[in-house]
Amino acid sequence: MRFQVLGPVAAHDDLGRPVALRGPRYREVLARLILAHRRVVPVGRLVDDLWDEPPADAVGAVRTFVAGLRRALEPDRPPRTPARLLVTEGLGYALRADPDAVDAWRFDDAVRVAATLPAEQAFSRLTDALQWWRGPAYADFADAGWALAERSRLTEQRLLAVERRAEAQLALGAAAAAVPDLDAHVTEHPWREDAWGLLATALYHSGRQADALAVLARARRMLAEDLGIDPGPALRRLEHDLLRQAAHLDPAATDPTAQVWAQARAAYDSAVPARSRTRLESTAGLMRDLAVTGGGGLAAARAHRMSAVVAADRLGDAELTARVIGIYDVPAIWTRSDDPAQDRRLVDIAEKTLRRLPDDADAARAGLLATIAVESRGSLPVTEPTEAGLRPLRAARRAEEIARRLHDPSLLAFALNGVFMQSFQRAGLARRRERVGTEIVATAARSELATYEVLGHLVLVQTRCALADHTGADRHAEAADTLAQRYELPLVAVFTTWYRALAASATTDLAAAEAAYATAAEALAGAGMPGLERGLLPLAELGLYLRHRETARIAALAPDTDWGPYRAWVEPTLLVARGQFDEARKALRDITSPPRDLLFEALWAVVAHAGVAVGDVEIMRRARTHLAPAAAETTAQSGLVSMGPVRAYLDDIESALSSHRQR
Repeated sequence: MRFQVLGPVAAHDDLGRPVALRGPRYREVLARLILAHRRVVPVGRLVDDLWDEPPADAVGAVRTFVAGLRRALEPDRPPRTPARLLVTEGLGYALRADPDAVDAWRFDDAVRVAATLPAEQAFSRLTDALQWWRGPAYADFADAGWALAERSRLTEQRLLAVERRAEAQLALGAAAAAVPDLDAHVTEHPWREDAWGLLATALYHSGRQADALAVLARARRMLAEDLGIDPGPALRRLEHDLLRQAAHLDPAATDPTAQVWAQARAAYDSAVPARSRTRLESTAGLMRDLAVTGGGGLAAARAHRMSAVVAADRLGDAELTARVIGIYDVPAIWTRSDDPAQDRRLVDIAEKTLRRLPDDADAARAGLLATIAVESRGSLPVTEPTEAGLRPLRAARRAEEIARRLHDPSLLAFALNGVFMQSFQRAGLARRRERVGTEIVATAARSELATYEVLGHLVLVQTRCALADHTGADRHAEAADTLAQRYELPLVAVFTTWYRALAASATTDLAAAEAAYATAAEALAGAGMPGLERGLLPLAELGLYLRHRETARIAALAPDTDWGPYRAWVEPTLLVARGQFDEARKALRDITSPPRDLLFEALWAVVAHAGVAVGDVEIMRRARTHLAPAAAETTAQSGLVSMGPVRAYLDDIESALSSHRQR
């Protein structure tokens, strides 16, 4: 569930469909709970905030609004089961939305993180974040007293983001592009002296010294007429520097690289018409390079890549669309999507384009097939494979076949990435993925495909962990780090840092292992990979505590811990640790299989642990069926977290089932 308050208050489900929130009072209760940021709001406070003169049945009305919201936000929740999103605590209510589920929370985080990033990543992060605004914050409740302070705070954050984005543009040598937005910004907010200074600097960097000085004169007049004050020291100093053409204002002197980039972009803009189809292909290629920078760059690359694909599709040119899709052959190592809705849309366009391609467009066809395989990551059915569920696997194999026939190493590496993403039909397939990873490394090394060579090494880190060979995994992690340093690939360190935390957890004490995972989590924060980040740290900690048999540590995990997509499979084990065995049995009763991906074995091991603890025969048999093919492997298939050897869980299951049969 996703919530929007940067504009009218709204909610959308995980498929992007709007949730019907009924009348304005329902929306106001939801908005008030969102503003509390997961904290409990007492019923009495809700009554005071909703009415100047509360009616006699105000408390009952609030309960009615909450009940209606629960039905809208958790439509599949069985009757008489506790709510998990809009919860009752004590004498109040709290909305336990995920940290990234509310646009305002994400915006605050983006502004905070952008301040720590290099200019290119900060610009991308802030550009994306500013696009989330659809109007004034909490627009439906402009006159509500409870919203005034938060609306003012968010407005100030937005203005700050506009200015920091402009600072990043100036640092990147894109001064001329920053001028229009800054001009509109100071016109609407003339009291912001920093913005006047940025506009004057942008004009000066664009070769418009006279305009820059005129802007400062305009700022002086407005401040005097509207506020009765003179410009502050920073604006006066800037005016002095502009008049004498101070050397520090010359972008070429401070950052030659930025100047070269600006000149190259200007040449491209003048040579390639704005409506040229070539621009779509150029955009996709640029986004491919931007994606491997991580952080805001990765998020921006995904968004702009999708825009280019949609634009190409609307032109109705299948071969152009295929090229725009296929150019973005960014290696993928994690089997959970960062944006499932966007990936589904991309796959739909790729499948439609496939049907329209001419018969002789083999290379374009292979690129589309590989894209379908990679972007359908994590989509293997949790039950028996269906025709629709097998399509991405067949796409991967067909892409590989075409690439081999064309003797195209870059296309083959891309296709093998798709094969890897579709190699999770069951547990225990580490050896198969190892063969894929080995070929990716060999193919990429021969053809100097650095990003794919890194991918191959990371796949081999995973498979060596699955086979309990940390010496081999160390070797591949070092190779990946060496390549990442040589080719400036910062995201690689996220995976190798997590791997080293996993390796340390097998040889050090519990406190040192916890510290190593905390360090790894810091490396992941802000890396632009929410599909990897959400819930991973607590899952790693749970694995530590299970392996060390620290039941008390499991029981002490905070109730509001964000388990991300893993909550359903860890919940029974949490309940067992707290001695709530009946609740654990209920949680196991309708549990589904975890997705067939890098955490398949680990999550089934967690479920098996709970099943053994409460004596659930059916769950134990299901877990045994799924885990048995991996009996000789560990649960560390991800190279990031581990619940221990698969054999240990199978032995516990057999022992428990044997005891059950003897009763």
